[in-house]
Amino acid sequence: MSRVPRALTTTAVAAGLALAATTAAALPANAKPPRFTPGAAGAGDPYFPEMGNGGYSPIHYEIGLKYDPKSKGIDAVTTVQARATQNLSRFDLDFQGLTIKWLAVDGHRASYKRVGTQELVITPPKGLRKGKRFTVTVAYSGVPQTINDPALGVSGWVPTADGGLMLNQPIGAAAVYPVDDHPTEKATYGFTLSAPSALTTVANGDLKGKWSRNGWTTTRWVMDRPMASELAMIAIGRYDEVKGRTAHGAPNLTYTDVNMKIPADKAKLFNTQTAQITDWESSVYGRYPWSSTGGITVAAHVGYALETQGRPVYDLYKHPGNIPSGDLLAHELGHQWFGDSVSPYRWSDIWLNEGFATYSEWLYQEKFNNTPVEKSFQGVYSTPATDDLWKGVVSNPGRDHIFDNLVYDRAAAAIHVLRKQIGDKAFFTLLRTWPAINRYGNGSTAQFVRVAQQVSHKDLSKWAHTWIYSEGKPSL
Repeated sequence: MSRVPRALTTTAVAAGLALAATTAAALPANAKPPRFTPGAAGAGDPYFPEMGNGGYSPIHYEIGLKYDPKSKGIDAVTTVQARATQNLSRFDLDFQGLTIKWLAVDGHRASYKRVGTQELVITPPKGLRKGKRFTVTVAYSGVPQTINDPALGVSGWVPTADGGLMLNQPIGAAAVYPVDDHPTEKATYGFTLSAPSALTTVANGDLKGKWSRNGWTTTRWVMDRPMASELAMIAIGRYDEVKGRTAHGAPNLTYTDVNMKIPADKAKLFNTQTAQITDWESSVYGRYPWSSTGGITVAAHVGYALETQGRPVYDLYKHPGNIPSGDLLAHELGHQWFGDSVSPYRWSDIWLNEGFATYSEWLYQEKFNNTPVEKSFQGVYSTPATDDLWKGVVSNPGRDHIFDNLVYDRAAAAIHVLRKQIGDKAFFTLLRTWPAINRYGNGSTAQFVRVAQQVSHKDLSKWAHTWIYSEGKPSL
C-alpha cells in the first residue's frame, strides 16, 4: 500500500470542504434530506402474502452453484441486480433454510436478519435512492429444503437418485436462492453450475459454455428474456443429451434421466417431437418467445410435469423407459406462451396458464389424432353438476385449489365456449394477440376479458360472469 503525501492530503481535504460548502450554499434553505423507508415484506398477493417484496424490482439474477454428491449439499453465490422503486432504508429477499456466509450490497458488507418463514431483511450501509440500480450478493451453503405443501405438493429442491432438481412452482425458489419470489417480479438469469464430471448440469436458457478441471465440470446457461422465479430450473444428475434444432432454427436440447432407461431411439423421438410441437404451436400462438427449446425427463417422484421456461421438466417415474406423450408435450410447451411469456398478475389468475395449456392439448388431439376439440369439450361438460369440477370459481379458486381441475379442464371448457361465441376468426386472432401484447409480462383475468371483447367486437360480460366469475355448472 502506498502512502499519500501529507501536503496532498491536506489540499484534498480543503478542496472537499470547499466543494461541500459550495454545494450546501446552492441548495434551497428549506430543502429536506430524502426520507428513506423500508420496502414491503410481500408483493400483496392474497394467496401468498409472504411471497415477493416491495421497494425494488429485480433486473438480473446471477447464480453460481456447486453441487457435492457426497453431502448432497450446495455451495453457492447469488447476485441480484435490482432497481429501487422508492427511497429504501432496508428491503427483503425471500430466502429460507440455507446458511449465509456473507452478504454485501454494492460490494459493501450489509447487516441482515431472518424473520419468519422466509424473509431475509437486509439493511444496506446507506439508504438507496429511488431509481438507483444496486446489487445484492449472498454467499451461502447447505442442503436445500424440499417443500411439501399438503395442498400444493412438492417444490423447492427435489433430491433424485444421483443429484437434485429445482422445481419452484409455486413456492420453491426461496429454498435454493435469495429471490423476489412473485410472478410479477421477472428478471433475466445466468447460471454457472459445477458438479463432478460424471454428472450433467442443466438450467433454463441457452448453453453458453462447458469446461472441465480436476474432475469437475462447469456449464454456463443464460436466460436473456424475463423469467418469473417460479419458472427457474436447475437439474443435476446423470442424463443423456440429444441436440437438435427446430425447423425455424432454434437450438433444441433434450435430456433423459439415465435411471429411466430410455432407449436411444425414444430419446431422439423426444427431441424431434419437442421441435415439431414448438413449431406447430408457433404457427397457432405466434412467434416462439425464447431463443431455444427442449425438455427434461426425470424420475423425481413429484408426480407432475412443469413448464419451466424454455425447457419443461417431465417427471415420468411411474413410466420407466417412456417419454412424454404428444398431448403432454403440447400442454407444457403451450405454457411457453400462456404462463411463461405471459404470467399471471396474481396467483388467482392461474386459469390463464392452465386453461390455455389444456386447450393446447385439445388442439393437438384434433390436429394430430383426429379427435375434434368439440369432443374433448363434451367429455368435460358431461361431468355431473354435483362433481367437484363445478365447485369454486375459475378466476378465484383459492390458495389451496390453484392446481384443481376447475383451473385446468373447466377453464379449457370456458375457453371453448368463448371460441363458439366469437367465432374461429376472432378466436385464433385472440390466441396470437394476448401473448403478443403481454409478451414477457403479466396479465389478469379482467384484462383478458377486455382484450377478448376488443378483438371480437362483442360484449362478453355474460360469458365471463357465467364461466369465469361464478360457481356451478353453466347451462349451454
